[in-house]
Amino acid sequence: MTDTAKTEADAALRLIYTTWPNAGQAEACAEALLQVGLIACAHIQPMGRSLYQWQGKLERSDEVVMWVKTTRAKGSEAAAAIAAHHPYEVPAILALPVDLAGSWPAYLDWVRQAMTPEGR
Repeated sequence: MTDTAKTEADAALRLIYTTWPNAGQAEACAEALLQVGLIACAHIQPMGRSLYQWQGKLERSDEVVMWVKTTRAKGSEAAAAIAAHHPYEVPAILALPVDLAGSWPAYLDWVRQAMTPEGR
């Protein structure tokens, strides 16, 4: 891979989906990731109900959803930092690629800029 192709690939964006027991814990994690430049921003959605199988039982939990925007280059490190801050034994952390062709170019530029030391 050429240096230009690697730079372009690393600048590709990722959206990370994760759930939290409450907004306070999600916000604390988001602030920590913002402070070290692993994400451009986080969006925390209000409480909702999750139903899932855990250790052979049907579970119900009230949780908030947090979406974070980052780059491919920082995605794995951001996911690891989320896991380190997370209270769950097995947290939901899913990294999704962003369709650049279907996204608003000015917002994509802002996310990339926000990921640089100058943009923070």
